[in-house]
Amino acid sequence: MTWLLIFSIICFFSSIWRVGLVAGIIGQCVYMTIRGFSLGRLPLLGPHDTMVFFSLAIAVVGLTLSISSALRSAAWLRISTGLAAGLVMLVALQFPSLNLPLPQILNTFWFELHVVLAFLAYALLAVGGMMCAAFLILNGRTDLDAYYNIILTGWVLFSTSMIAGGIWGYYAWGTYWLWTPKEFWTSILWLYYSIVLHVRLKGGAWDRCSAWLGIIGVSVMLFTYLGVSLLMKSSHSF
Repeated sequence: MTWLLIFSIICFFSSIWRVGLVAGIIGQCVYMTIRGFSLGRLPLLGPHDTMVFFSLAIAVVGLTLSISSALRSAAWLRISTGLAAGLVMLVALQFPSLNLPLPQILNTFWFELHVVLAFLAYALLAVGGMMCAAFLILNGRTDLDAYYNIILTGWVLFSTSMIAGGIWGYYAWGTYWLWTPKEFWTSILWLYYSIVLHVRLKGGAWDRCSAWLGIIGVSVMLFTYLGVSLLMKSSHSF
């Protein structure tokens, strides 16, 4: 099924046409569906699966925004999200897929809800960072209010993901919070974007500061997702 992922990458890199982004999304959905049925579970275990889902989420967010009334003319958004989705897919191909049954400790609705919401939030935060970069590059000729709404939606989804993760943790370990490196950085990410949202409320004079905070936030998000799991030992990793 690797050919489906390669097909998606090619389509994402041709996202200058909306049909390319759509075709890439379809290819990824087919891949994840086939993989899910073959495993008998949601394919959300390990860096390969999570990065494929992360890439898909970025592409879907980009496509949705590119056909919205507020951002329909922003071709740069469709292209940048397509390129980002393609790059994430290229990285995903470097990791082996884990063709294992879901461990008993993860075999719960709360774990799956936690992961799905977290990566939808990550995708929204990533796209929000792209919009911030465009705001700075185009000297304010883009809509930062749309960015604020995207970040707010991502923050709400991430907050809900943390709640679902706490419930899962209680069933798995008997406590809602363990202060593992992953959970520590999760709290940092949540607090960081809470600050970003409050800075944005200070008005237009703080627009450039908000944009820079949105860009830096993508690095914080990526470290929380990948850096902690790859560089730190934790019971709460891939």
